[in-house]
Amino acid sequence: LSYVDSTTKVNYETVSLPNVQFYTNSDILLPSSAGDLQKLAEYLTKNDSLNATIYGHTDNVGDAVANKTLSQNRAEAVKAYFVSKGISDTKLKSIGYGSEMPIADNATPKGKEANRRVDFILTY
Repeated sequence: LSYVDSTTKVNYETVSLPNVQFYTNSDILLPSSAGDLQKLAEYLTKNDSLNATIYGHTDNVGDAVANKTLSQNRAEAVKAYFVSKGISDTKLKSIGYGSEMPIADNATPKGKEANRRVDFILTY
């Protein structure tokens, strides 16, 4: 989805990559994350005017403060991946939200897995 924010005149695009996932209680990416991350890295490289904000999330298991830290570490892990692919650190920002913004039911294993994710806002 592309939007124009009429207040700030910034164009932005929200990108969800549901296959970018993490092990439980970890900021280590699941191997299945590599394909989508590589595609986004290539897109960012080809579109040098883009900046990316990476939002890290967790499921609701554990302490809320620890989950906030974990989600920040997850966002940082994705940022480090992009930097390793040649994307400038200055074009990337990472923010952790903990378990504050679930997209699925935390009562099921599948829901918890879906909530251990990152989302992206691309601005240009």
